[in-house]
Amino acid sequence: MKKKRMLALAGLSLLATATLVACGTSTSNSTNTFSYIYVTDPDSLDYLVSNRASTSDITGNFIDGLLENDKYGNLIPSLAENWTVSKDGLTYTYTLRDGIKWYTAEGEEYANVTAQDFVAGLKHAVDGKSESTYLVEDSIKGLKDYINGKTTDFSTVGVKAVDDKTVEYTLNQPESYWNSKLTASIMMPVNEEFLQSKGEDFGKVTPDGILYNGPYILSSYTNKSSFEFIKNQNYWDKDNVKIEKVKLAFSDGSDPEALAKNFADGSYTSARLYPNTSSFTSVKEKFADNIYYSPQSSSTFYYYFNLNRQAIEHTSKTTDAQKDATKQAILNKDFRQAINFAFNRTNYNAQTAGEEGATYGLRNTLVPPTFVQVGNQTFGEVVESKLTANFGEEWSGVDLSDAQDGLYNVDKAKAEFAKAKTTLEAQGVQFPIHLDIPVPQSDKKLVQEAQSLKQSVESALGTENVVIDIQQMSDSEQENITYFADAGSQKDYDLHISGWGPDYQDPSTYLDIWNPESGGSLKNLGLEAGQNTDITNAVGLNEYQTLLEEANAETSDVTSRYEKYAAAQAWLTDSAIILPVSSTGATPMISKVSPFTKAYSVVGVKGDANIFKFMELQSEPVKTSDYNKARETWLKEQKESQEKAQEEIANHVK
Repeated sequence: MKKKRMLALAGLSLLATATLVACGTSTSNSTNTFSYIYVTDPDSLDYLVSNRASTSDITGNFIDGLLENDKYGNLIPSLAENWTVSKDGLTYTYTLRDGIKWYTAEGEEYANVTAQDFVAGLKHAVDGKSESTYLVEDSIKGLKDYINGKTTDFSTVGVKAVDDKTVEYTLNQPESYWNSKLTASIMMPVNEEFLQSKGEDFGKVTPDGILYNGPYILSSYTNKSSFEFIKNQNYWDKDNVKIEKVKLAFSDGSDPEALAKNFADGSYTSARLYPNTSSFTSVKEKFADNIYYSPQSSSTFYYYFNLNRQAIEHTSKTTDAQKDATKQAILNKDFRQAINFAFNRTNYNAQTAGEEGATYGLRNTLVPPTFVQVGNQTFGEVVESKLTANFGEEWSGVDLSDAQDGLYNVDKAKAEFAKAKTTLEAQGVQFPIHLDIPVPQSDKKLVQEAQSLKQSVESALGTENVVIDIQQMSDSEQENITYFADAGSQKDYDLHISGWGPDYQDPSTYLDIWNPESGGSLKNLGLEAGQNTDITNAVGLNEYQTLLEEANAETSDVTSRYEKYAAAQAWLTDSAIILPVSSTGATPMISKVSPFTKAYSVVGVKGDANIFKFMELQSEPVKTSDYNKARETWLKEQKESQEKAQEEIANHVK
């Protein structure tokens, strides 16, 4: 998320670039060491169980699966040399390459990679209660019954090692996007002998916590300090690994101006720029011909309400009446819509992107509006039509396309709030409503963004009605009550921001995360999957579940399937349970990464911004004009390559 994955709050400030990078001591002429920063330490390297970007951003460089992505986003063979699909679309058979090996952190050969490693990987993921089981539990035959305990025999699950070089998956129903799931971490292999030998220490955040079959090996790690990767010299595809070493240094976001400074002196390979910092004028003068804006990505950041807040340690509320008032208000759709329409996202995004780029990264829906095409319309256009047809007048004229603030409307905010206030006062609720937002105090930009949200909401609705209480705390304290809180009952906030990146090429990869029965992000709402039915029914998530089920049941007509998912997105937009803000990317950059050389994909972990295979560096900063030309060429070549890839899909059907 991706990927795909839950994205940390800090990622919005520092990883919203085209490239994740690291900090080091490379010289300005070095083209074999990549250096910059990272912002969130992983709590595990168990890529099969963790679904956090803080893990997969790292392990995606260490572990290969059956397929990967080329620079145009096409799926290409990785550990699988070839594959076939049965005519009924239910059986996928993959043939592994010869000579694929597992290596230790010391670079020593450990074992061959075999088909059984993919069986063992999925079993470990499920037995370890992976955060990613939602991705495949309805896809692979027999898997859901094993997860639910209806069977204890994993051999009944539709993954099979036919022989050492052949792995076979049997699906419950055809999925045209199945192969795109193979670039998700949960579908990666693991060596069973090593897994058993490590026991609970498998995935420990140390170089020897895992084995390696990918392009890089973790050579060193120090918590809240640094990562270093070195090229796996025995890697099967080492000719496509151009960068010998990757260095990442921890940043808490307290000094964003240091990024450009360290790029200028040769310490960093790339730098995300912050136009509102005092040094930006001089940076712009020095790099006038080198600043470019990275493309918007498929990852979406959004605020979300805690519908069932139980932990109330970090708050400005002083009475039980205030706490109850907030809870009642959050459960009121008109109140949530009022906050949604009162949120000036342009001003918010300007805190980090500057006035010039303030709208470039804005997003108004969870599913990017151009993620899939629905006949001759974009997904976003279909969502707009369904909002207008099926929901209130407040959605008339709303534009959901990217890179513009389609939701901010003070008049609509006041109208929705007036309806909410009438209802809530009849329930005995007293105003103002206080909303707690936790923010790491060391990250100046995140604090500024929260202050911008506070200003726009309070200005539109009045502090006699709504007060945003920004709760500043240490980085670790903020992470523990948000990103790393394992249960909904531990989420200590009223409103918080996080993000999601897609796992596979289908709208369900975004929308299913809020399914009240199985959603992977329900905990962020203070809920648990399959529980809290009184609250899920109160806000209508049961209706949303029905829409998802109807869409998921459509497996033969892709256009009809996407239309049904557009209806689910329209419901989610109208509910205002989440408030989309922006994508990653669309940020000003200076870099020595040769444009469009790295792998690309909107899904999975193998075309992620943080993957270094294929990436090439140059000795001098990229020129703006060269970047723009490269982008035009890439877009043309991408369209041609994807059309060719679609034609070749038929060759795999047997």
